[in-house]
Amino acid sequence: MDTQINRFIFLRVPLDIVTPEELPDVINRMLFPDKRADTVLENRGRNIILLSLWDFLKARRDNEYREYVLRADLVIPISKSLVNGAVFLTGKKPVRYMPYNFIVDLLTILERQEYPLYLIGGRKSVLKRAERNIRLTFPRLKIIGRCPGGINKQEEPMVIEAIRKSSPSLLLAGKGIRGGELWLARNRMHLNSGFRIWCSNLFDIFADKSRRPSDFVFDHGLENIGFFFRNPLLFYRFFLYLYYKLLLVFTRFSGK
Repeated sequence: MDTQINRFIFLRVPLDIVTPEELPDVINRMLFPDKRADTVLENRGRNIILLSLWDFLKARRDNEYREYVLRADLVIPISKSLVNGAVFLTGKKPVRYMPYNFIVDLLTILERQEYPLYLIGGRKSVLKRAERNIRLTFPRLKIIGRCPGGINKQEEPMVIEAIRKSSPSLLLAGKGIRGGELWLARNRMHLNSGFRIWCSNLFDIFADKSRRPSDFVFDHGLENIGFFFRNPLLFYRFFLYLYYKLLLVFTRFSGK
């Protein structure tokens, strides 16, 4: 089966509709593109973005991040508000994934073919423990390198060259990298042609330093409440959420 990605534009930001049943075929087709395609496109890296509501709003106001999202090969919504907003304005309902579950599904697909994986980001002790747990869970995956976060500007060229030479099928990146998720965008021409995906707290979860939200909490869109109580400064996001809701209503009834 040759599954085509169903992409649509929602308030100037792309979203993709990919069901769990379609995901393996989509990933395999992206790993092995049509040989008739342009060789430049074949050899470039393939970014997968797990898009939260806050990322979505950032893509609307930040040109660099917007360009990164527009260039991505797969844009997967992880926010219930994004899914509901898309239905409200477009009638289309993208499939929402919990970030941890999506990456576990992705690693499962790659493990079947024993593809190589490179890890970058996180504290050294956390990354080491995360690597060990990933090896235990996905024994056929080949973890061919790791690099903790905190690398300075002088070290970056060596790290990038190590990633390029090792040629992983997936570069899994987490917090601690200078520039955060945009590090992937800024170095896209110097990395290899495999998948790249960012998930800020993934290594903490794999290392058992942090817990993922329960399915009940995630399904009801309540996964961010814990972050608000741990960091009250994040309550400013309430105003961003309110802005988003007003934007939906204004767009719907203004006909724009």
